[in-house]
Amino acid sequence: MIPLAEFERARERIADAAVRTPLVRLPDTDIWLKLENLQPVGSFKIRGATNAIRAASPEQLAGGVVTASAGNMAQGLAWAAREAGVPATIVVPDHAPQTKLHRIERLGGRVIKVPWERWWQTIVESRFDSLDGLFVHPVQDELVMAGNGTIGLELVEDLPDLDTVLVPYGGGGLSVGIASAVKQLRPSVRVYAIDPESGPSASAAFEAGRPVTVEHRPSFVDGSGGVGVLEAMWPYVREALDGAYVVSLEETAAALRLLAEQIRVVAEGAGALAPAAALSGRTPGANVVCIVSGGNIDLSVLVRILQGETPK
Repeated sequence: MIPLAEFERARERIADAAVRTPLVRLPDTDIWLKLENLQPVGSFKIRGATNAIRAASPEQLAGGVVTASAGNMAQGLAWAAREAGVPATIVVPDHAPQTKLHRIERLGGRVIKVPWERWWQTIVESRFDSLDGLFVHPVQDELVMAGNGTIGLELVEDLPDLDTVLVPYGGGGLSVGIASAVKQLRPSVRVYAIDPESGPSASAAFEAGRPVTVEHRPSFVDGSGGVGVLEAMWPYVREALDGAYVVSLEETAAALRLLAEQIRVVAEGAGALAPAAALSGRTPGANVVCIVSGGNIDLSVLVRILQGETPK
């Protein structure tokens, strides 16, 4: 696991950038919600991106920074790059929500839109032809994971008797970061990844005992799901996590509606995965914390979901 000292250093680096988000109880349940949608860029990604950029040397940043992201890491990196005074270039999949793309550009990031397969290849290879600059991997960079894991430090402090943490799974950087921090402080806590049915990467890997290719299809849960666990991430995932669960798009949409109706919180698709799993009753634990990872959702999609639809 990533050493605990790395999470403490990350917390110091990002203290004036990322906010300490609230932990809110879902009424009449033992389900708690860690509201990372309230971060300055609307998601947890500001933690890892800021930690990675602030830890880099001036020489490393001289050519700017590059990442591949469906939107949230892009915003986090663009925010941190603007603060550092360096350019940020973001490779995005062609189905990325326009809401997120507009925000990237408003933060000063340059967007390069490519087919989903080419975007995934960029993540696998940690590079994009013709682009120079420091590549900050959205998932398998330990500085990014350490920044993400500062959430775990806050959870243990705010809810000492927590039993289970549920984390949406995109590439594993969030779930591994949180689990690594939490388990070094509370070894008995179980941490599970939550996959959308549109790309159950972690669940398939745990079932097979190794990374396997799964069918992926675009959905409104654009921040999670993929074609498989990255090979470089599997050792981290296998060590840090206790397993994974899959939730349907219908369950995810229902959870998103419930968050809006009961606690007036707007989550994006990925941000509703963990609450959907907890509400299903399939996950263990008395005090269950759900990471609401972000709230960057296109308004047109949000309206459809609030009206009872499940967009595909």
